[in-house]
Amino acid sequence: MKVVLKNLTKRFPSRTKKGDDVIAVNDFNFEIPDGKLIGLLGPSGCGKSTTLNLISGLEAPTSGQIFFGDDDVTRLPPENRGVGLVFQNYALYPHLTVQDNILFPLQSMKGKNKPGKQEMLDKAREAARLVQIDELMDRKPSELSGGQQQRVAIARALVKMPRVLLLDEPLSNLDARLRLQTREEIRRIQQETGVTTIFVTHDQDEAMSISDMIVVMKAGVVQQIGQPQDVYDDPENLFVATFLGTPPINVFDGRVANGMLMLGDQAVLPVKGAPDGPVTAAIRPEGFVLDAAGPFRCALQRVEVMGRDTSVVSTHPASRNAVVRSIIPARQRPDAALETVRFSLMPEKVHLFDPETGNRVRFDL
Repeated sequence: MKVVLKNLTKRFPSRTKKGDDVIAVNDFNFEIPDGKLIGLLGPSGCGKSTTLNLISGLEAPTSGQIFFGDDDVTRLPPENRGVGLVFQNYALYPHLTVQDNILFPLQSMKGKNKPGKQEMLDKAREAARLVQIDELMDRKPSELSGGQQQRVAIARALVKMPRVLLLDEPLSNLDARLRLQTREEIRRIQQETGVTTIFVTHDQDEAMSISDMIVVMKAGVVQQIGQPQDVYDDPENLFVATFLGTPPINVFDGRVANGMLMLGDQAVLPVKGAPDGPVTAAIRPEGFVLDAAGPFRCALQRVEVMGRDTSVVSTHPASRNAVVRSIIPARQRPDAALETVRFSLMPEKVHLFDPETGNRVRFDL
């Protein structure tokens, strides 16, 4: 099911007479292709959960429209939209078994569309099989692990075969290993069912690992939309660049002079096409190449062996970060006794931004 958002805006009135309204979602335009998994990504308070609530019908937009396919569902009640919603806290009924929790949406249906008892049981078993909890049908939620409870919540959302599946930070209550396992399961289930899915998270690793496309939001405004790797490699502004990436991108106060990027008194990279003047330079940790004759010099603090990679931790006078973190292959790690470490820079991993607006300043690679 294709989902189209047109000029979607949501304002919440101020709690004080003199305060301004809070714009949680501001003029959101996006077409979500049929059968894709979309990650809504951003920090707390950016408007991603409000967007999900608008799509589900739990919130009414101040302005704009929502389409499921060709149907305008903007004013349609939640129960008539054909959405499945999975909450952060699972929201399972503690007194019901797994089977009864999954059956609940079917039992709540009214009219001629309500399936018969045997059909309900078949649908519940199929949903349970899909999320691999069919052997837990007689248990209560208190007898399940966090990951198992999350699977029950997903099965309950899927049992009615929704047109759109909405997931509101469904992994935030799980430990790190279980988060990884469950997000892989979510991707498997989405691909197996083909249901259009919108996944809200503040964790960029989650969004990038399983999404077909990501939408990065800040203060209710969409900052960038694209395939995860494209957004990571080609950020439109400094916010997107700093929000995506683990370890985070290294940010420096620099300037462009005669086609060269200057960090402090060091000419570190040709940036042909960039106008002369002050810039904010951002360098991905994997964009450093250990080079004894390299133009970029830093004061070495320590070397952290990470198994597959080595993290070189250093400092530089132009850095906005407390430390500069460079990720290099393990076999190339420098002597930890050195006072200075030198690098060459990969041009495609260096991004320049306007220091006032934060917008991208492009140069020829």
